[in-house]
Amino acid sequence: MPGKYKLKYFAFRGRGELARLTFAAAGEEYEDFRLPYLGEEWYKIKPSTPFGTFPVLEVDGREIAGSYPIAGYIAREHGLMGKTGWEYTQIDMLADHSRDIYDPLMLVFFCKDEVEKAAMLKRYNERTLPRLLEGFQNILCANKNGKGYLVGDRVSLADIAFIHVMDWVDQHVPEALDKYPHLKALRERVEALPNIAAWIEKRPKTDL
Repeated sequence: MPGKYKLKYFAFRGRGELARLTFAAAGEEYEDFRLPYLGEEWYKIKPSTPFGTFPVLEVDGREIAGSYPIAGYIAREHGLMGKTGWEYTQIDMLADHSRDIYDPLMLVFFCKDEVEKAAMLKRYNERTLPRLLEGFQNILCANKNGKGYLVGDRVSLADIAFIHVMDWVDQHVPEALDKYPHLKALRERVEALPNIAAWIEKRPKTDL
């Protein structure tokens, strides 16, 4: 039986998957409520959501809107935000910057002009992505020589957010981590954690 949590999102990974991965890492049960993308049911529900958007997490009748606020709440409730105020802030920083990896690809995905789309992806691949991955790898290597997690001595929201955005990067730049062996190994470590591996194996297979 699901616990007190109900996650509402569309029937694909997208922005809702970060919360699902965080629930998996926490070993927490929840109701995974999925709707067809922009279908009739969504338009009925939309006016009742806090900002007319998904994902939304319902907690004992109260609601949180937004992918990162939801994941942050789950992480705080389940010990995935570090042990100190400094670790908390580092994790929050890295989770926030993982959006800089993800968000430009969303613009590429929804661009209708194929010439502009190719130019956007080229800029992303040559400028944006290397800058961000270098930053992530430098921080990882400063913690236990890159052989553990991004922050502290256990998995956190920072690591979960990283594997989440790399799942999206794979679809556009599959070779992205070839020049960043420590990040590649981190991803493998996190995805091999029993709860996360089990979720990745059983989650519905979707294109997004």
